[in-house]
Amino acid sequence: MRSTVLPLVATLAIQALVAMATITVPVLAPSASADLHVSAGYIGLFVSLVYLGSMISSAASVDLIRRIGAIRVSQYGLVLCAAGLAVLTLGATPALVASALLLGIGYGPITPASSHILARTTPPHMMSFVFSLKQTGVPVGGALAGAIVPPLVLFGGWRAAALTVAGLCVLTALLSQPIRAENDADRDPRRPIGARGPIRALALVASEPAVRRLAVCSFFFSALQLCLTTYLVTYLTNQLGYTLVQAGLMLSVATGAGIVGRIGWGALADRTGRPGSVLGFVGCAMAAAAVTMALSSPAWPSALMIVLCAVFGGTAIGWNGVFLAQVAREAPAGKTVEATGGALFFTFFGVLVTPPLFALVVENGGRYGTAFAMVATPPLLCGLWLLLRASGRSGRSAPRP
Repeated sequence: MRSTVLPLVATLAIQALVAMATITVPVLAPSASADLHVSAGYIGLFVSLVYLGSMISSAASVDLIRRIGAIRVSQYGLVLCAAGLAVLTLGATPALVASALLLGIGYGPITPASSHILARTTPPHMMSFVFSLKQTGVPVGGALAGAIVPPLVLFGGWRAAALTVAGLCVLTALLSQPIRAENDADRDPRRPIGARGPIRALALVASEPAVRRLAVCSFFFSALQLCLTTYLVTYLTNQLGYTLVQAGLMLSVATGAGIVGRIGWGALADRTGRPGSVLGFVGCAMAAAAVTMALSSPAWPSALMIVLCAVFGGTAIGWNGVFLAQVAREAPAGKTVEATGGALFFTFFGVLVTPPLFALVVENGGRYGTAFAMVATPPLLCGLWLLLRASGRSGRSAPRP
């Protein structure tokens, strides 16, 4: 049990801090936009640059993980995220671009690295649950950003808030050092690093129909998830009249529900043995929640908005662990890192493309509700596709032999 718990705790903590780092910027947007000379509505462009870096580094991390180890790669990722937040405080336009790319390059390798560790240390019958529990690090990071960053802004300004989160990332990198020797024991210092690593990862996705289907669906699921975490605070403050602290707490509700959702969906997938069906249902549910959010108005009571944010977060933020566990199951033997890195290329591509489209709608006179409705349709179709494919077929309960 120790061999499963310690890697899980470590990878969860690392995931939480890099997620907090990336979500800190959207939370800061309403306060920092004047100093940065950028409209808060254009935060989606910053987020897209973050995920451009993530898209490239996730696929490119395969050989690096095998050469220096998953924990070492994760430590480098934390330090890069800290550097991205520090550069953000400079405020100039080139610094904003550099900040986004540093955050993205640091964020991208974290999930392939953790999947490499957990695929080796997790019993087959617990994969969906353990992967989902590790992926709660993303909503945990979002909840921390939503609850902690706004008070830090009020107390010391947005620059102090950004530097505080950067410091926490560096501290986490240092605290993870004691577990490196055991978990990076399989590293190969002679492993070559070159352009063929990303090509092999993408070729694997293209050649495996089940992995390819999961990658396509993750493109649209991640797009909706990032629109939720990126624009919820700005939507609530600019259109529904919430204060920054109230909106930050609503984001915490959504991300907190995402934590519960990830654990619950992972447990349900393992118990039923039908992760494909669970993933399809979650896709349909997140689309329904997004449409409901599109119909919301200032007249809606706060209690109703809390419930809506919880349902939206529990589904749109809750799918990732089941998805990653299923990618690990469907990957050829010994190819979990390649399959995960290649699939995440498409996951991050979704968040690269969609937030700018969301911003384009908003900045050209459209309402946030219209934009939320726009990004809800593809996840609905993907959810129905997964349900159709899973009909009459039990999900895999172990990695492929």
